[in-house]
Amino acid sequence: MVDLRGRAEIPKALLRSMTDAVTHRGPDESGLHLEPGVGLGHRRLSIIDLASGQQPMASEDRRVWVTFNGEIYNFMEIRAELQAAGHRFQTRSDTEVILAAWRQWGEASVTRMRGMFAFAVWDADAETLFIARDRLGVKPLFYAWLDDGRLVFGSELKSLLLCPGIARDIDPLAIEEYFAYGYVADPRTIYKQVLKLEPGHTLCLKRGAPPAAPKPYWDIQFSFDARISEADAAHEVVERIREAVNIRLVSEVPLGAFLSGGVDSSAVVAMMAGLSETPVNTCSIAFDVGRFDESAYAAEIARRYATNHHVKQVSVDDFDLVDRLIDYYDEPYADSSAIPTYRVCQLARERVTVALSGDGGDETFAGYRRYKLHMAEETVRGRLPLGLRRAVFGPLGALYPKADWAPRVFRAKTTFQSLARDAVGAYFHTISIFSDEMRARLFSPKLKRELGGYHALEVFRRHAARGPDEPLAQVQYLDMKTYLPGDILTKVDRASMAHALEVREPLLDHKLLEWAATLPRDLKLRGGEGKYIMKKGFEPFLPQDILYRPKMGFAVPLATWFRGGLKARIGEVVLGDRLASTGWFEPTYLRALLEQHASGRRDHSAPLWTLLMFDAFLARHAA
Repeated sequence: MVDLRGRAEIPKALLRSMTDAVTHRGPDESGLHLEPGVGLGHRRLSIIDLASGQQPMASEDRRVWVTFNGEIYNFMEIRAELQAAGHRFQTRSDTEVILAAWRQWGEASVTRMRGMFAFAVWDADAETLFIARDRLGVKPLFYAWLDDGRLVFGSELKSLLLCPGIARDIDPLAIEEYFAYGYVADPRTIYKQVLKLEPGHTLCLKRGAPPAAPKPYWDIQFSFDARISEADAAHEVVERIREAVNIRLVSEVPLGAFLSGGVDSSAVVAMMAGLSETPVNTCSIAFDVGRFDESAYAAEIARRYATNHHVKQVSVDDFDLVDRLIDYYDEPYADSSAIPTYRVCQLARERVTVALSGDGGDETFAGYRRYKLHMAEETVRGRLPLGLRRAVFGPLGALYPKADWAPRVFRAKTTFQSLARDAVGAYFHTISIFSDEMRARLFSPKLKRELGGYHALEVFRRHAARGPDEPLAQVQYLDMKTYLPGDILTKVDRASMAHALEVREPLLDHKLLEWAATLPRDLKLRGGEGKYIMKKGFEPFLPQDILYRPKMGFAVPLATWFRGGLKARIGEVVLGDRLASTGWFEPTYLRALLEQHASGRRDHSAPLWTLLMFDAFLARHAA
C-alpha cells in the first residue's frame, strides 16, 4: 500500500492483517516494511536462497524496496551483467537482482526478466512505485485506488478486501463476462473498484503526479516466417522445451512434476528425467470411473522414465470441495476442473515444494479440439460473404433443435449459429458457457439496464484488434489473452497456493512461445492433428498411444452429479432466495434450465455449475 498524494501513515495492523490473509501462499516467513506513506508486506514460500532471501528486501542503501512473488529463471545471467556494471550483491536470491535491475534500467528492467512474477518496487529517491506482472499472467496481481490517493495491491482479492477503503460494489459488466466466459476477464474483477494488472503490463506511478495507466511491455507476435524443414522443426521443438524445463529445475527444496498421461505433461517429465541425476517425483490423480481416468497412461510414462510415481484415487463424487472453492478464488470462477487440480496439488505438496506442469502446450502449439472445428468453419466463412451466411445460417441456427443427447454429427445448431457470425464472434459463440441467446433469457430487465448495452464479446474484440489476422493464430492469440490467464493459470495458481506449492510452466516460456509463433500453421494443425510438430518431435521420447490418443482433458462428471448426488443441492441453489434476491436473473428460465437437464433432454451441466459457483460467491460476498 502506497500513498501517492502524500505521506499518510499506513496502519501497521492493517498491513499485517492483509499480509496474513495470504499466509497459505507463503507459510515460511513474513515481513513488513513501513516508512511515511509506504507499507509493503510479504509472505514467503522459501525456494531459492533459503537463508537470506527474506522480503520485503531493500537495496544496500535501503532506498529501494521490493516485494516479489515468483521466480526469475535467468537471474544469474542478469546478475552477472549487473555485477559487470558495478552492482554488488549481498544474497544469492533473484529478489535482489530485481532491485539492482531497477536501479540500472528502470522500467525497462522487466523486459530482461525470464520467468513468472508479480512484484512491486518502491524507489524512495524517485518517489516512484513500479508494479509488474509476467508476460503470460502466471502470477496474479490485483490493485485498487482508494479515494484518499492510496494504491492498494496484492496477490489475491482477499487481501485488498480487508482494507476499509475498498467498496464491495459488484460490477454488472463482470457478471456479463462471467456468465459468458466462466471467469471475469482481465483487467476487470467482480468488484468495480478493484482491477487486475493485465499480463505483460507494468504500472509506474510517481508521488504527486497524475495517476498513470498500465503500459504493455510485451506481446506475442505471430509472423510465420520461419524457414525451417519439418525435421529441423521437430528437433528444435524438443531442444527448446528441454531448455525451458532445464532453467526451471533450479531449487533448494524438493521438486517434482504433475503427470496426467497427456502429451504435454509427459513431454515435460521426459525432459526432466533426461536432465536429472535422480528419479523425478511425479504425481497423478486417478478417478474411480474409467471414462475420466488417465492414470494408466501416466503410469506408462512413469515406468518408462523410472520416476518416483505417486497416485491418489478420488471419487467422481468428490464434490465436497464445492463450498470451499470460492474461498480460494475470491470471485466467481466456473471451471469445475478446479476440483481435481486442487487434489493433485494437495498430493504433490505431500512430497515436493515445486512442481512442473504441462500447462500452455495447447495454446502454444494449437492443441485444442475447438481449433480444428474453428478452422473447418473458417473454410466455409472464407467462401461465402457474411451477409449471405447470416441470411442462410442464421435462420437454420434458430430453427435447428439443440440436441446434446445426439451423436456429434447431428449437433448442427451451434455450427449454424457460428457460421452466421464473423470469425471472432463465432469463436466467442463456441467457447461461451451461456450463449448470447441464453444470457438474454437468463438476465432480468434490471441487469440488462445496468449493463447499458455492454457485451462480453468486447473482450475478444479488444484483443483481436491488436492481434494477428491469420485464422488459427487469431484464436490462439485470443486464448493466450483471455482463457489462459483468466481460467487455466488462475486455476493452477489458486489450487497450488492453497497448499503452498509453487508450480512452474515450461511450455509457457516466452522464448518458446516467440519461436512457436514463427512456425507455419501446418506445423501446428495438420489434417485435424493439433500440436503436430510437437508430437513429431517427441516420437522418440513418448509412445504412440500417448501422443496420438484422443484428448481427454481434466474433467469431472457434472452432468451425472446434477442428476444424482448434487440434484437436490443444485435445485435449492438455482431456485433459492440468494439468486432471486439479486433481481438479476429470470426465475422462469432458471427453472427451465433445471427441468431440461434433469429430464436428459439437454446437458446444462456447465451453465448450472456456473450458477452454483456464482451463488457460492454471493454467500461469501455477503458474509
